[in-house]
Amino acid sequence: MDHFTIKYAIVAMLFFLMIAKYDIHMFQLASYRNSRYFRWLAPNNIISIKRLFAVAMLAAAFIPGYFGSSFATGVTAAAWFYCFSEKFKTPLVYTMRVKRLFATNIILFAIIATLAVLFAGTWAMAIIGAALVFSNFIMLLANIVNTPIEKAINRHYYNDAKRIIESNRNLIVIGVTGSFGKTSTKNYLASVLAEKYNVLVTPGNFNTLLGVIRTIREHLRPYHQVFIVEMGAKQTNDIKEICDLVHPTIGIVTAVGEMHLETFKTVENIQNTKFELINSLPADGLGVINNDSQYISNYNGITSQCKLIRYAVEGNGEYKASDVKYGANGVSFTLNGGEQFNSRLLGAGNLLNILAATAVADHLGVPVNKQKNAIARLQPVEHRLSMKVSNGITVLDDAYNSNPQGAKMALGVLKGFTVAQGNKRIVITPGFVEMGTRQAEANKELGRTIAESCDYAIVVNATNRDAIKSGIDEGGMSEENYFLADSLNHAHARLAQILKAGDVVLYENDLPDNFK
Repeated sequence: MDHFTIKYAIVAMLFFLMIAKYDIHMFQLASYRNSRYFRWLAPNNIISIKRLFAVAMLAAAFIPGYFGSSFATGVTAAAWFYCFSEKFKTPLVYTMRVKRLFATNIILFAIIATLAVLFAGTWAMAIIGAALVFSNFIMLLANIVNTPIEKAINRHYYNDAKRIIESNRNLIVIGVTGSFGKTSTKNYLASVLAEKYNVLVTPGNFNTLLGVIRTIREHLRPYHQVFIVEMGAKQTNDIKEICDLVHPTIGIVTAVGEMHLETFKTVENIQNTKFELINSLPADGLGVINNDSQYISNYNGITSQCKLIRYAVEGNGEYKASDVKYGANGVSFTLNGGEQFNSRLLGAGNLLNILAATAVADHLGVPVNKQKNAIARLQPVEHRLSMKVSNGITVLDDAYNSNPQGAKMALGVLKGFTVAQGNKRIVITPGFVEMGTRQAEANKELGRTIAESCDYAIVVNATNRDAIKSGIDEGGMSEENYFLADSLNHAHARLAQILKAGDVVLYENDLPDNFK
């Protein structure tokens, strides 16, 4: 047995740990879905040039009698740094599932390396190198191996969460879903209801079935009176699965848009999925829906006999905002022509979210004066059209908004900002993803809206560059007023060159790390 081969196998194992971390990170960003991971993987990442370079350097360092071990160590470290030292906006979350996936990855690679060393002879180094190059598929194999284990664990967690929910018999469960606006609505509603009730909300983006299960098991207590559950969906029946667990009696649908068309295929599928919440409500339940959303107002598939309340800013509804006035301190409006409310929040989208919260608060008996106080104290959800002013520069952070309707609202806010002569309204955006065949047209429309709304635009990354540029050009913005950046760092470098006190900057959407 060649001692050089054994040394190579040991160092390759250490190198594999670094590569596996990257592979699993990308898999996590793809929501652990093989189909989404393959869309990222093909065609450019199946055989990565950087990975080939790193593995080639590793192999060359171990050619017998050619390089020393110190050189091997240095080359391996340099190759790893070159290939896998990239910093990510969204770090890898070391959940128990990730740890189990790591362990299975290591075992599979160790089996391959051991068999190669024992039986492959002169081909051993080539086989181990190939395993490093194609480690993506080892990771996918590890996921297949772990699937029965994950299903058994999830089934145990589900049954435990179901037991906890059923033991809280007087708990009021409120579901909140929508293509956008659900996180803000959830938080605003929690603030208003907290004036009267002990409220639990699903934290952060815990809007999947497993996220809801985790919230129930770790946070739900007998003293909670209201449980507000954000419900997200990537495919049909996702929301129904959550409803079957928590059995909501109140449901809010904030909007229906063309997000996730890659998985839903049609807008009708998105409509049906979002309305799984309303159709799960009992006859004595309450459904609260946004009548300004086209695909909500025209939906005729409601089967539940629950009471329905529609809310609107532009259209008609039982809860209607009028006399809307924006100013330096936020917005004021009258509800149904009566009570006046004030809020620090910006944009029609936030106003709609407030209306949904007031409708539920009235239903649950929260006094109007307490509602007003809570709404006046509301703070923007971070990265959802939140505003900060520093050194004379106003930053509108809408980085977590990833849909065309929300982007149009945010650009409307940017357009409405008054700036002094010589100052600029600037937008930085990578556009929208996961919109299937509608993606190119939606990003082209974004470009046209940008041309109408701001003085300078920075388009980030190559994913939607051509479509956005085409729309900007059609909108009449000159080439000197927009910049095509390769990355967010590149965009910030350009921003630093043109930014000055008095400017307003809108960050519109922020693609995840597996989109470049």
